[in-house]
Amino acid sequence: MAGDASNCLLEVRGITKEFPGVRALRGVNLHLRRGEVLAVIGENGAGKSTLMKILAGVQQPDSGEVRVDGNKVTLEKVGDALDLGIALIHQELNLAGNLDAAANIFLGREFRKGPFLDRRTQHEKARAFLEAVGLDIDPATLVSTLTIGRQQLVEIAKALSVNARVLIMDEPTSSLSAKETENLFQVIGDLKKRGVSVVYISHRLSEVKAVADRVSVLRDGENAGELGRDAITHDAMVRLMVGRELSQFYQHKPHEPGECVLEVNRLRTPIHPEKEINFQLRAGEIVALAGLVGAGRTELLLTLFGVTPATGGEMRIDGKAHNPMSPRDAIAYGLALVPEDRKLQGLLLEMGVRENISLASLNRDQRRGFLNFDQELELSAEMIQKMRIKTPNDRQFAQFLSGGNQQKVVLGKWLAMRPKVLLLDEPTRGIDVGAKSEIYGLMEELAADGVAILFVSSDMEEVLGMSDRTLVMHEGRLTGELARSELSEEAIMHLATGGETKSVAN
Repeated sequence: MAGDASNCLLEVRGITKEFPGVRALRGVNLHLRRGEVLAVIGENGAGKSTLMKILAGVQQPDSGEVRVDGNKVTLEKVGDALDLGIALIHQELNLAGNLDAAANIFLGREFRKGPFLDRRTQHEKARAFLEAVGLDIDPATLVSTLTIGRQQLVEIAKALSVNARVLIMDEPTSSLSAKETENLFQVIGDLKKRGVSVVYISHRLSEVKAVADRVSVLRDGENAGELGRDAITHDAMVRLMVGRELSQFYQHKPHEPGECVLEVNRLRTPIHPEKEINFQLRAGEIVALAGLVGAGRTELLLTLFGVTPATGGEMRIDGKAHNPMSPRDAIAYGLALVPEDRKLQGLLLEMGVRENISLASLNRDQRRGFLNFDQELELSAEMIQKMRIKTPNDRQFAQFLSGGNQQKVVLGKWLAMRPKVLLLDEPTRGIDVGAKSEIYGLMEELAADGVAILFVSSDMEEVLGMSDRTLVMHEGRLTGELARSELSEEAIMHLATGGETKSVAN
């Protein structure tokens, strides 16, 4: 769709891009107005990243054209895009942690006096760009000492320093706290007022609704539709993304809990050694662990799994004392952990699906000290089918799978061990709505089979939609427990900010 010619800054017409065996984009059209926030959404594999790389000069299209200010342009390299004012801010930030903020902003474009670096001028210039994004720091501050949220603002300041008129933000809040996200939205609002346009890519539809002036949806490499500001709703976005209604997105059925599988008494974690934690987890129930960033939720899972052994208290599995000093101990007792960072902690990206799925089972399935290839093949085929993993074959490297399918591989690895307790840390972070629905379905199936599930989530809709009970943490301790009938966003936030109930004794 062509935009208003008088106000259209960037336009994409009929872009097509193919890779061996895959058509990533097929005749895609897009337009971006001056001072507008355009959200581009779609499931993993919809073509969002490919389109953004084309706009940033990282890749070139097979056909179609890109126009800037109404003129057809050729983007053969990143420098071509930057010269036209188009800057891509990657999800994984590209900053040099050993350099200060000013040096990062002007990296490759340093100010000099003859052969020497002009630090004073560089810091003065950098300060202006840092102030423009609301970052009140000394330009001489080492980037490695900044939080992820502040590092992201340095990236935006760097883009502004090359006179960027179009900022492409790829999952900009994936590692940010709620406060940092709020600050980023304020910066985006200020950029709009200055006439800077933003292309915003996110799986977090609540954020899209909050920040976008318009939404363009891709599905299977093609345009699926567009929503104006007044038409942006969660259901409308999901409908366009998946091509079907998801009125029963959370198909949760309350489970009748069985016997107590995991009991935690006066447990103290290394991060919050002065706080004691008590709770129980029963077979066949799904329990959410909610709280704000820094509440200690991930740290609790790591202690339960033996990554960071407890400093006090006790745990019991099926009534037997459990004091894991390593993940090996926890696995032996029937625990499994799907970590928050699947790429760093859950997968061997340069190994195949088969090897990743069988990794946790190697010791169990060995044959006289040697790898049992027949068992590995059988296990891999079973889990690919059961988890509905979309892969050309079981030799496909994990790094080439979509985020949702990577998560299924991690789940499959642990389900092959038939755990009693499944610990999930942000199980759907960074995956699309279709894959989320499949993960939720798998959680339901596991609970129905008697597996006890404890999951950490910062997605309020996920907590409300999937849990039989919710435990809420604040600053290292449990401040309350909510039955499904008591669940509401207000009740959770009351406890997450330090409010008390009598449901949990600490």
